[in-house]
Amino acid sequence: MPGTDSYNIELPASCRKLLLHSCCAPCSCEIMRRLKEADIEFAVLFYNPNIDTQEEYLLRKAYVMKFSSKLSIPFFDLNYEPKTWKIRIEGLENEPEKGKRCTACFDLRMEKSAFFAHENGFDIFTSSIGISRYKDFEQITYCGKQAALKYPGLQYWDFNWRKKGGLERSERLSREERFYRQKYCGCEYSKV
Repeated sequence: MPGTDSYNIELPASCRKLLLHSCCAPCSCEIMRRLKEADIEFAVLFYNPNIDTQEEYLLRKAYVMKFSSKLSIPFFDLNYEPKTWKIRIEGLENEPEKGKRCTACFDLRMEKSAFFAHENGFDIFTSSIGISRYKDFEQITYCGKQAALKYPGLQYWDFNWRKKGGLERSERLSREERFYRQKYCGCEYSKV
C-alpha cells in the first residue's frame, strides 16, 4: 500500500526509539505499516488484561505477533493479568463506554506500557487504542501522558492515527490480511 499516505510521520524532536502499545491487529496494522515505511525504530508491546477470556486474549495476541513478524518488528508480550484489571475497575462495572471504567483500564495499560518503555530504553510510547472510532482519543491521550510523567525523559506520543484516512486504511488492511476482527474492545462490559 505504499503511496497511500497523504502526510509524513516523524517522531517528536529528540525522540529516537518508540514503543507501540497494541490492543489488537486490526487497530495496530496501519500504524505498524506507517511507522515501518517511515523508517522509525519501534517495537510492539501487547498488554491487554481487559480482554475477557484467555482464549480471546491468545487469539488477538497471535494476530499481532504474526503481523509484527511479517514486518520484522520486535514484539513483546506482558503477562495476561485479568485479576489485576478486575481490581483496577472494581466499582466501575456499570460505567458507560468512554466513562470512568475505560479511564481506569487505560490508566493500567498505559502505566504498564510506560514502565516497560522506561525499563527497556524507549524514550517515547504511543497506543493503537486511539485509532478505534469506539474509543475517546482525548481520554487515551490523557492517560498516556499521565503515565509518562512518572519517568523522566519519557514522552507519550499523542499522534492521532484516525486522521487523514488512517482508520479506513487500517480497516482495509486488516481485511486484506484476513485478521480476526472482534466486535468489542475486549472487556466483558463492552459486549453489552
